[in-house]
Amino acid sequence: MKILLTNDDGIGSAGTGLWALADALKVRGHEVTIAAPLNQQSGTAHALTFLRDIEYRRFDSPDFEAWAFDGTPTDCVKIYLEGMSDKKFDALISGINDGANLATDVLYSGTVGAALEGFLHAIPSLAVSRDRNSIIPFDAAASATVDYLEKILSVKHEPFLHNVNFPKKFRAGKPEFVSARLGHRDYINAFTSRTDDEGRAYFRIGGTIVDLDDSKGTDIHAVNLGCVSVTPLHSDATDYEAIVELRKIFRG
Repeated sequence: MKILLTNDDGIGSAGTGLWALADALKVRGHEVTIAAPLNQQSGTAHALTFLRDIEYRRFDSPDFEAWAFDGTPTDCVKIYLEGMSDKKFDALISGINDGANLATDVLYSGTVGAALEGFLHAIPSLAVSRDRNSIIPFDAAASATVDYLEKILSVKHEPFLHNVNFPKKFRAGKPEFVSARLGHRDYINAFTSRTDDEGRAYFRIGGTIVDLDDSKGTDIHAVNLGCVSVTPLHSDATDYEAIVELRKIFRG
């Protein structure tokens, strides 16, 4: 299969989740192409760069065709697919992100945003993340991801978008994939402020995680149990129940 890889942590170097995936796919005989950000792009969601030129360059890799872009993860995927290549990819994987992308964090995640762009191009796409404090090595998570992708593609032939999260550790000593809905996650003390010596004021976004819905059936609950959560996502944000309600109001 032909697989396009990207991430939001930056193209980086050996030892990261991106390159662990590339190696795991190569071992299975898949053709890998990499189009990833030059720098860290966490929190960029599905953003596109409109107001400046995006530099790109060939990234030095002896084993893979790899390109680095001075833009967002979505920029990387969109530019490569629409402006640089006519390859037909069998799948796209974004990750493996160093840090979970659970619950409402998917709305902010550059990892998920890049996978969404693949899905919008009718490519089966995975956004894959691993808890930042996980003891699961990237190569183990990468191998499990390739197993999952191959299994899903053997039975599912239409495009899909799956958000995959690896836990801190496997509860049974091996990956257990479970389907789950999004939970609800927020942050407290999310902003810190400071003023520099010249009187300029700054905010920094951060904070402590607070899970408002980690009930059974959510992705948060699954990873807390030591399972690998899989949440199918889609690009249609329409509130269909509200449409029906509005039609009643308009008729009144």
